[in-house]
Amino acid sequence: MNDKLAASLNDQMNFEFYSAHVYLAMAAYCSGQSLEGFSNFFLVQAEEERFHAMKIYKFLNDRGRRATLQAMGEPKNEYGSMLDVFEHGYRHEQQNTKNFYHLADLALDEREHATIYFLKWFIDEQVEEEALFDGIIQKLKRIESDSNAFYMLDAEFANRSFTPPAE
Repeated sequence: MNDKLAASLNDQMNFEFYSAHVYLAMAAYCSGQSLEGFSNFFLVQAEEERFHAMKIYKFLNDRGRRATLQAMGEPKNEYGSMLDVFEHGYRHEQQNTKNFYHLADLALDEREHATIYFLKWFIDEQVEEEALFDGIIQKLKRIESDSNAFYMLDAEFANRSFTPPAE
């Protein structure tokens, strides 16, 4: 693995840690709105992002590269609505997808087959993440004026949990 690809993987590992930070801020916003189910949704998202970061951390170490942590920016903490929160999350996931595509392009250019194989899992994961956020956005748009449906969605999200996938 060349230095450019290793540095880019390291940047992505840090972006995953930042993503966890973003989702924790969203969870705090939801909790501040007394929407504990929505808060739980984002707490689970944060846990998943930390798992992703550690997956890259381990891969770098397994390849003889050192993972280095970088400073994180401040995430957005205020939103206008729950729809705004999820639209922000969707845009964040779209950026993450672009990041993984860039990494895959670098790995392909270098014919770094182990990294290409490793990144396939993340690209598949991003398809799921974008679909998840898009689906929730569509639901929120449909139920915008139905408070019963909104609170049913909140209750549904209260049951969400994260189980790391078997390797």
